Amino acid sequence: MKIVQINTTCGVGSTGMICVGISRLLTEQQIENYILYSSKTNGYEKGISCSDDRYIKIQALKSRLFGNYGFNSAAATRKMIRELDRIQPDLVHLHNLHGHDCHLEQLFSYFKAKNIKLIWTFHDCWAFTGYCPHFAMHHCNKWQTTCSHCVQRREYSWLFDRSKQVFLRKKRLFEGLDLTIVAPSQWTADMAGQSFFKGYPVKVIYNGIDVSVFQPTANTFKEDHGIAPDKKIVLGVAFDWGPRKGLDAMIELATRLDPQQYQVVLVGTNDEVDKQLPPSILSIHRTQNQTELAKIYTAADVFVNPTREEVLGLTNIEANACGTPVVTFRTGGSPECIDESSGVVVEAEDTEAMIAQVVRICQTQPFEAAKCRERALRFDKNERFREYVRFYESFDIG
Repeated sequence: MKIVQINTTCGVGSTGMICVGISRLLTEQQIENYILYSSKTNGYEKGISCSDDRYIKIQALKSRLFGNYGFNSAAATRKMIRELDRIQPDLVHLHNLHGHDCHLEQLFSYFKAKNIKLIWTFHDCWAFTGYCPHFAMHHCNKWQTTCSHCVQRREYSWLFDRSKQVFLRKKRLFEGLDLTIVAPSQWTADMAGQSFFKGYPVKVIYNGIDVSVFQPTANTFKEDHGIAPDKKIVLGVAFDWGPRKGLDAMIELATRLDPQQYQVVLVGTNDEVDKQLPPSILSIHRTQNQTELAKIYTAADVFVNPTREEVLGLTNIEANACGTPVVTFRTGGSPECIDESSGVVVEAEDTEAMIAQVVRICQTQPFEAAKCRERALRFDKNERFREYVRFYESFDIG
């Protein structure tokens, strides 16, 4: 059996690391495999570059000028196809294809002509929309029928709204494939089932975390930051803080909680975010490594995730793995990360309920650290990689 994965990156970012994790396990089992990627890499030996950063930036500019997102990068796609012809894989596993790294028409016409067996992990919803990877925050359901007059168009096309044309081209291209979809959450599976992919089989394989790193970790976080020993730490972690991740909700939380009793901490901020924060919030721009982040999770009394768009919500799982309970909005796949033993789900936008639950958890401590970690162990990344390999083997190939 020969497997090829295709992704924007190789070993870099969440999807790139998933690709490498799967590849290493395949290699251990002496299964020939490769990763075709278009931009960033950590130098992983199974990775094959099909373009470079300068090329990708040019393609991104073309997409924004002409509004034809997903239908540029012809040269990179020809390189991909040459590599696929050389390798002759039994199965191709697609990940993120929307880093301006391929021309969908060329690539999927090739897949159809060669009758290649495909698995496609929907790390977001871009495959079945005109432009956007996320739509929940804008309460948009046009993707269920036909995208048009895109409310997010300016993020993807400066001059033209071609969301309808792109949507219809995708719909046509993605028909008649030998395809199985993998969804990282049941929510994503449900969304795919309401899209033009509804005729394809869907399997849920959750994303995972490194539970050997994210675990209860001795720390001196309070002492290092001058936080009184009896203060409760309310933590938020994101690496693109803004409305989508609920920055405004975290600010409201901080203004409503008594600063003598609670310390709100945000990780993943930057100078621009800092300008929006009240003085009561402790802002940490970045951590040196995941072990340092695990120390912060462990120091927290509660983790708050007021996300408005989320395929899964790995920060919830990371917090649980460090023994910290979670309060999250009921959005996307975020509620699937926790259960009644490890956190609370409140309705989206219900900041009153969110604040009430934060206070309740900090005052009564109803969740046990061991139970929180027990829940997180279900998302061990190594077991998720093994699940992918077992899934490959379930197909009668090679």
